[in-house]
Amino acid sequence: MEENNAFLVQEKLRTLMRKYAVPCVISLLVGALYNIVDQIFIANASYLGSFGNAANTVVFPLTVVALAIAVMIGDGCCAYVSICLGAKSHENAHKSVGSAVVLCVVLSLILTAVYLIFQDGILTFFGGRVNEETFRYSKEYFFYITLGVPFYMFGQAMNPVIRSDGSPKFAMASGLAGAAVNIILDPVFIYGFRWGMMGAAVATVLGQILTAAMAVRYLCHMKAVDLKKACGWTGRLRSASFRWVFAAFWRRSRWWRRWQPSTICCKNTARWMRPSASRNMPRSPWQWWASS
Repeated sequence: MEENNAFLVQEKLRTLMRKYAVPCVISLLVGALYNIVDQIFIANASYLGSFGNAANTVVFPLTVVALAIAVMIGDGCCAYVSICLGAKSHENAHKSVGSAVVLCVVLSLILTAVYLIFQDGILTFFGGRVNEETFRYSKEYFFYITLGVPFYMFGQAMNPVIRSDGSPKFAMASGLAGAAVNIILDPVFIYGFRWGMMGAAVATVLGQILTAAMAVRYLCHMKAVDLKKACGWTGRLRSASFRWVFAAFWRRSRWWRRWQPSTICCKNTARWMRPSASRNMPRSPWQWWASS
C-alpha cells in the first residue's frame, strides 16, 4: 500500500497541487450543479414556471445544510488520513475512514428523519407558504430530495476521502457521473413523463445514488487504506461505545446523586445524630458529603 502513494513523496509540489486542486474545484462545482440544472429545466416547463423555481429555491438551503455536514466529515477525514499516511500510521488511517463512514451514515439518517418529521415547519420557515402553489411544489420536491439525502451526503463526504487515497480523478469522475445522469434524466422526467417537481427531484436523487455507488465501489478497493480493517474496527467500536456511554451515564448519575443538596443534608444530619465517639470527623468540612 505504501508503494501506491509513493508519488506523493517523489512528485514536485507544483505538480501535486495541479493534480489535486483542479479535480477538487470541479468536484465542488458539481455539488452545486444539481440545483442549477434543476432550476433551468423547471423554469422552461410551462406547467411549472415561476412557482416551480420558487419551490426549488425554498428547498435549496436545506440541501446546503446536508452538504455542509458531509464536507465537514469528508474534509476532516481527508486531512487526518493524509497526515496518518505521511507518518506511516496506516492503522489510524483505517480507523479514521471507518469512523467517517459510520458518522456520515448516522448523521444523514438523523437529518433525513428531522426533515421528514418537521417538513411543514421547515418549509414555512424558509418561505414556502408564500402561496399555495409554491408550498405544494415545495413539499413535493422536498420529500423526494430528502429521501436522497443519505446518498447525497455519503457521496460528497467520501469524495475528499477518495482524494486523500491518491485518486483525485476518480473522485471528480464520480461527481461528474452523477451530474451527467441528472442532466440527462431531468428533461426526460419533466418534459417527457411530465412528472413535474417529482421528476426533477427523482433525477437528482438517481444521480446522487450513482455517485454514492461509485464511492462504495472505490472504498472496497482503496490503495492505501484497508476498509475491511476499518469496518472491523468500527464494528467493535459500535458495540463497545454503547456499553461505554451507558456506563458513563451510570457513573455520572451516581456521582451527581452524591452532590445533591438533599443527599448532603441527609448524610450530615444522620452523622450529627450519632454518638460523639462514632462520628469520626473528617479533617475538612468539604469531606462531610463523602462520609457514610
